[in-house]
Amino acid sequence: MKERDAELIVQSMTRHGLRITEQRRTIARLLANASGFLTAKEVFLGMVDKYNGLSFDTVYRNLKLLEELGVIEQFQIEDSNKYRVGYFGHHRHHHHLICLTCSRLIPLEYCPMDHFQAPDQFQIVKHKFEIYGYCDNCQRHGVGEAAGTMPA
Repeated sequence: MKERDAELIVQSMTRHGLRITEQRRTIARLLANASGFLTAKEVFLGMVDKYNGLSFDTVYRNLKLLEELGVIEQFQIEDSNKYRVGYFGHHRHHHHLICLTCSRLIPLEYCPMDHFQAPDQFQIVKHKFEIYGYCDNCQRHGVGEAAGTMPA
């Protein structure tokens, strides 16, 4: 499955006319093999020993490009951008519940924005909606049970 995800990322880059470099293949493999989220710094550190002269900016630009292609997703968790392989079966707009302990993603089957109406003087062009908390499994193991454990 993980190798399949890496190949799907590469195939998407090919379909969009991008040159497939060994660095881009490595980024795809790192993301596909990650058990959870990776920061841009973690991706960079996973590559820097293999590629002399690799810059952090190159890694970051490639992550942003993959996000724009829709093959990886970016989340703001604990004041840092984190990335993970997207849901290749969900090319439609969606949102998530995110477990702060295990990084489990639970997709929402509807968009909360469907029930939101902006004032007439404001045109919405995009949005992001994520809810952070603790999944049922982590709660069973005693995480997040104490009052006030989740920041507002």
